[in-house]
Amino acid sequence: MVDSELERLHEQWRSLCLAMPGAYEDHPFGADSTVFKIAGRDRNRNKMFALLMVHRGELVLNLKCEPAIADDLRGNYPQITPGYHMNKKHWNSVRAGLEEDRLRELIEDSYDLVVEGFPKRDREVIELGRHVAEGSLD
Repeated sequence: MVDSELERLHEQWRSLCLAMPGAYEDHPFGADSTVFKIAGRDRNRNKMFALLMVHRGELVLNLKCEPAIADDLRGNYPQITPGYHMNKKHWNSVRAGLEEDRLRELIEDSYDLVVEGFPKRDREVIELGRHVAEGSLD
């Protein structure tokens, strides 16, 4: 992949991840890997929903996935493989070539799975942030 194409795709995927309500980026593994996290009431108790990195010159986005769905996705999309450096039962790696709408769905699914793992009060805070971001507080 040409560097300019890699940079364009990196920024596109980064923007999709940061579009999730309350999402923020961190670099706990160094500048070469971007971790996207969500936090509830306490930002120190955050959880990762995506990891964006370049591996062997290829952009890779790791996303959490329901185990029953993960295998189906891997079988239907050559761009989706078991999560690189992750628990392969719960994480998939996505590579270039997947339709943007499908990628957005996978990012949203990963985000939702992580939010489900928070305690109820934290989920309420996250959902409130989602409604504020969507402008749907009525």
